Amino acid sequence: MTIIGYICFLIIGLILGLIGGGGSILGVPVLVYIMSCNAEEATAYSLFIVGLTSLIGAIAYLKKGEISAEALIQFAIASLVTVFCMRRFVIPAIPTEFNLLGIHTSKHTLIMLTFSLLIVASAMSMIRKRKQNRVTQAKWDEFAKTPFGLPFVILLGICVGVITGFVGAGGGFIIVPVLIFFVRLNFKKAIGTSLCIIALNSLIGFTGNLGTLPVDWTFLLSISTFAIAGILIGSQLAGKIPAQKLKPAFGWFTLMVGVFVLLKETIFV
Repeated sequence: MTIIGYICFLIIGLILGLIGGGGSILGVPVLVYIMSCNAEEATAYSLFIVGLTSLIGAIAYLKKGEISAEALIQFAIASLVTVFCMRRFVIPAIPTEFNLLGIHTSKHTLIMLTFSLLIVASAMSMIRKRKQNRVTQAKWDEFAKTPFGLPFVILLGICVGVITGFVGAGGGFIIVPVLIFFVRLNFKKAIGTSLCIIALNSLIGFTGNLGTLPVDWTFLLSISTFAIAGILIGSQLAGKIPAQKLKPAFGWFTLMVGVFVLLKETIFV
């Protein structure tokens, strides 16, 4: 099963390289159901893996100048503080077993159920066909013209930090639309800035686990190596394989995984 897990992370990296996002959300189910980690360990390890792979992608955009430093600072500070607090204080404070609305449940089940809903949301965003959006083509003065003001952008950063910290996913499918529609970056800068935010959030979030959760570094670094190899291969193939055709197909696969996790944690316990 361990070998299957490594292959899965190679494929996850490959998907990240080919379509620029979405693949990392499958890291937690692989760690839990194939590599036998508990949910808290899986979300922590996923943060590290997602952080490293996103950092590699962000470096390429940084070299092209397709990252908005101002948007990065304003949005990322709130999410960084939030994700660190989630991993350092909130997650460890949740009891292993507890009653929720009169129903006996566990920390593992709560995390995995929340994660299953996030997987389904991510899948739907990949499956849904988008019409050409004029907003992404417009020339904005970027952050200066944000219609809702800085406090609203900070609030969105906090929300992303909560999600990233709780389930260990990068949240690119949330961050990119936020940067386009609320911060008003063009599409390429939104992708590059999103990768930076994901890398920072994930790696800072992982540090929140240090000292509170034992880390098997040999295991973690070996998985990360396979994921990085996958993203490098995927980046080389990205221009040869049409991402627009891959994305809906992968979206349907992701949806099936989300439904499986939901059923596994509710019916087939």
